Amino acid sequence: MEWPAWVAAPLRWAALLHGLLAREWQRLPLWLPVAMGAGVAAYFNLLEEPGTGWLWLPWPLLALAVLLLWRFPLAAWATGLAGAAALGFALAAWHTARLPPPLDLPSKAVMLEGVVEDVDALPEGVRVTLAAARLGPGEPILPRQIRIRLRTNDPLQPMPGDHLRVRALVREPAMPAHPGAWDFQRTAFFQGLGGSGFALGSAERLGEPEPASPFARLRRVIEGRITAQIPGGAGAVSSALITGSQTGIPKPDMAAMRDSGLAHLLSVSGLHIAVVMGLGFGVIRFLVALVPWLALRVDSKVVATPGSLLLGLGYVLLTGGQVPMLRSFAMAAVVTLGVLIGRRALSLRTLSVAAFAVMAIQPAALTGPSFQMSFAAVMALIAGAEWSGPAMARWRAQKGWWRKPAMLLIGLTFTSILAGLATTPYGLHHFGRLQLYGVAANAVAIPLTSILVMPAGMAAVALMPFGLEAWPLILMGWGVEGTLLVARTVAAWPGAAMLAAPIPVWGLILTTLGMLWLCLWQQRWRLLGVPLMLLGISSAAWVTPPDILVSSDARLIAFRTAEGVVLQRASGASALVRESWLRGWGEEGASLLPAAGDAAGGAIHCDAATCAVQLAADGPKVLLLRPQKARRGETAAPLQAQPYCGQAALLLSPEPIRGRCRGVVSVDRFSVWRNGPHAIWLSPEGVRIVTDRDWRGARPWVPPQPVPAWQRAAATPEAP
Repeated sequence: MEWPAWVAAPLRWAALLHGLLAREWQRLPLWLPVAMGAGVAAYFNLLEEPGTGWLWLPWPLLALAVLLLWRFPLAAWATGLAGAAALGFALAAWHTARLPPPLDLPSKAVMLEGVVEDVDALPEGVRVTLAAARLGPGEPILPRQIRIRLRTNDPLQPMPGDHLRVRALVREPAMPAHPGAWDFQRTAFFQGLGGSGFALGSAERLGEPEPASPFARLRRVIEGRITAQIPGGAGAVSSALITGSQTGIPKPDMAAMRDSGLAHLLSVSGLHIAVVMGLGFGVIRFLVALVPWLALRVDSKVVATPGSLLLGLGYVLLTGGQVPMLRSFAMAAVVTLGVLIGRRALSLRTLSVAAFAVMAIQPAALTGPSFQMSFAAVMALIAGAEWSGPAMARWRAQKGWWRKPAMLLIGLTFTSILAGLATTPYGLHHFGRLQLYGVAANAVAIPLTSILVMPAGMAAVALMPFGLEAWPLILMGWGVEGTLLVARTVAAWPGAAMLAAPIPVWGLILTTLGMLWLCLWQQRWRLLGVPLMLLGISSAAWVTPPDILVSSDARLIAFRTAEGVVLQRASGASALVRESWLRGWGEEGASLLPAAGDAAGGAIHCDAATCAVQLAADGPKVLLLRPQKARRGETAAPLQAQPYCGQAALLLSPEPIRGRCRGVVSVDRFSVWRNGPHAIWLSPEGVRIVTDRDWRGARPWVPPQPVPAWQRAAATPEAP
């Protein structure tokens, strides 16, 4: 029977696809965690919470995939992808539903009480995280933690388990700097954090310490012993490498590490756990070999493998279970099982299991740079090793004393280039920066860290119970000083860290899909991932950034002109918001609005009361109303809209505007109070505004729209 053309063509394409997938049979399971991640990402991109029916959807799909597996394997794979996506969606919704809602904290100072959960060293002072906190004596216990920065001159040295009382000013987590920026409130929501602030007086210890996490206390003790032996920035970096806490690193050293491409060394991850577990594995095998009776009867590898895994688990708990460590430990657990049963240790399947485990435990981690950069780098390294493995094996088999050191140098360079290329899109999306000399910096810093810094640090920790950690810490300090010297030197090279326009979300999705397509498949069709990656990386060229940004408190208003960014800045404006805006625009700096009678590149003209903004000759006109300073003893007059009606298509004001103009859009202090920061685009067609509430929707971590005091008073029933 001959099929019609409109039927035959799809059948031929289906047969071709079936043949391609059949040749990739061993690779098909690798896409299940990818589908799970797509489900997690879909949940976090919703504008409102889904219904509870989604929690039950994955199970029939996964059961159907198992039933189809024996007779229809490709149909089972497709059904499994749908089930994995539904599972990721359901897990993210379940994790969200089980968490307590955000806190509504008072605007005034409170007498805060709580039990110290963790202590972070800062360049100036100490920051404590309080659990079971109260906002005053007799007040109910808060369901979320509170983080407080103690005063620099506070004599108290808190430890986990201490019961503290301190007068402090506490605020809810900050809104995103602009619509689409990093969501601090979502991060705090999933971290269990309800608010943060600073102490207004000295802290007071109440009663006897309560039981606390032994790892939290151990972390604090180790940090103190390290910084006592290694002063300054080197001590803070050494502490970060062992305990995972980066809060004490001075800003210049952190900037040097970031601009040189060495910041990944500060985030405890695969390199660190590999050194820890590798040393543990070697020491245990050596101890077994020292006992001839035991060495003849016990396979030292079988003993050392689970022992090193337990050591790695302790290191994960010590460092607080950060995402790179969870990924590394999950991979180490699978590798350990592979070693015990004689299977290949490190592969893309191992990485897939690790990704599944991390997303099941912390679905929100998928949205952060740590998860994305960590898994992208490891995936690229494993895929690169698979691709280059046969050629390297042939080259290694040839004679020549110089081949081993040459291979070591080539391997270091190759891995640095691969990891750098794999993480670049995520660095561009989240940070808007390019590190051009990361390969050179890593070629020196990684061997130094692996051979000297981490082994010396682990030896120091092992000798701390006996008080013998001084000499290992001295060696570690020398190694860290060398790493910082490399970072400062490379960061000082011309163009070491270049600002670039951030990749939009859709561009990052395209890049990720292209990278997955290139790394997970084996046949030549994987090369189709290259154009996807190139399109995603260049996606910033197709995005028009906003022309005006208004912060959540209206203390910052920025205009993107042809000559650069111009700011209206009030007292108390956030420097973090300013930096985020400049990074999003790919700008190094900004100038302030001109004084009365001056112009900013011809686009902005100001007088004492207003600034007229015309960013394009055919674009709409914007009028910024400047608040007038009141004389001493007098109250400033409220800003009125009526005198300016008809003069512009958009009225901006850092203060509330009384009255409105028909047909004129206005954004003032009340606008951002209700809906968060605003992003504004100007075009010949008019004014387009996107608010933070438009972007994030009604999610559990997004504060509800505030209600004016007069409406709250009207809705409150009078007492009888």
